[in-house]
Amino acid sequence: MLGEEKLCGIGLVLGAMAAFALPITASRAQTAMSSGDIIEKLAVEAESDIDLAALRQQAADRIKARADAQPQKRPPIAPQLTKLPQIRVDVVFDQDSSLIRPASYQTIGSIADALTDPKTRPYRYLIVDHVESAGRRDHNLILSQRRAESIRDVLVNTFKVSPKRLQALGLGEEQLQDVNRPASSANARVQIMAIGKFETAEPATPAAAPKGAAAAKKKR
Repeated sequence: MLGEEKLCGIGLVLGAMAAFALPITASRAQTAMSSGDIIEKLAVEAESDIDLAALRQQAADRIKARADAQPQKRPPIAPQLTKLPQIRVDVVFDQDSSLIRPASYQTIGSIADALTDPKTRPYRYLIVDHVESAGRRDHNLILSQRRAESIRDVLVNTFKVSPKRLQALGLGEEQLQDVNRPASSANARVQIMAIGKFETAEPATPAAAPKGAAAAKKKR
């Protein structure tokens, strides 16, 4: 009888652990996207006049002024970004670091496959990194900028996406994805946004020969 009670207790514990684990698994599954899904969402012409330097300065100034100290009451630093065609993905980094963990290279590879597809090649994209609300806001802003640049570096150097088509922006905790849960991992997701047409240099056309020279050539 005692053995049955122990087994029953273990079953309850395992059941409780499974119940807690399910939401986390579901949350991760929501951000797992195929290259085809990414292409469908990002192969869109969207013009944007975003001034990245101004946004970074605005975020730094707000933190320095200690404005909107409570995360739940903090308005988005760049609300215009929410209107752009975009995807959200999970990219996992080492703790308090911009070093991408190996498990996330598959996700970045899927993004690279999508961004090198003929349907997306005519467009430019912005990588936006966020950090959940924990620790110092100024540190989080710097960390998220480094993480956004780290993703861009991998796309460019490892997967050979043209650097002219990619920009990086870190917003720290200044534009929370889940305002009601500032410390949630949902606030650490990365956004890839379509920001406009990629203007390629037109090939130079050979100069037309002077009429006199052409006529002289024919006489010969």
